[in-house]
Amino acid sequence: MKAPSIITCCLVALPVLLKAAEEANRVSIVRAAREQIGQTLRYDPTYQALAYPNGDVPIDVGVCSDVVVRALRSSLGMDLQKLVHEDMKRDFSRYPRNWGLKGPDKNIDHRRVPNLQTYFKRMGYDVLISKKPEDFQAGDLVTCIVLPNLPHILIVSGRTNAVGRPLVVHNIGAGVREEDRLFEFKMTGHYRITKVKQDISPNAPPQRP
Repeated sequence: MKAPSIITCCLVALPVLLKAAEEANRVSIVRAAREQIGQTLRYDPTYQALAYPNGDVPIDVGVCSDVVVRALRSSLGMDLQKLVHEDMKRDFSRYPRNWGLKGPDKNIDHRRVPNLQTYFKRMGYDVLISKKPEDFQAGDLVTCIVLPNLPHILIVSGRTNAVGRPLVVHNIGAGVREEDRLFEFKMTGHYRITKVKQDISPNAPPQRP
């Protein structure tokens, strides 16, 4: 009986390694989101000029999208400010024109939920919108509409309530919190970062192991 070849062993092991890497990514995203609890204490949508890349408003303030930007930057080295800005420069016509802009603005584009939705979909991160708790994994990103018409984004937590509904980490007005509000609002998008593309400048913060 022939021993399995090295190539065969690698092919068998690859799916297992990929699954483990994706699980580690999910855990890392949620951990980075939770670390903002107690630090980001206010909701402040004020336009601010930011450094580029890796620009950010002061940690004690922010909007819902800043929770996602900070979590993905800290956990996976994904600088959404740079990634969204560069994609908008490549194909600005594909992005929403809700704000009357004639071109990209690196200070604000990545902080606007409709732009994040467009970017995530263009990258192939979108998954089926569902009302089933089991269809949501820790680290998933969900967009919704807070009445009357405010776009919102949140991160699915690894924790659940008593009936198994996933909690979420978000900033909906009183700073970053972990709450049971996944199905409270009309969902407009569901995204899962599975194909991580590293994009770190020399000045980016170090990744966690």
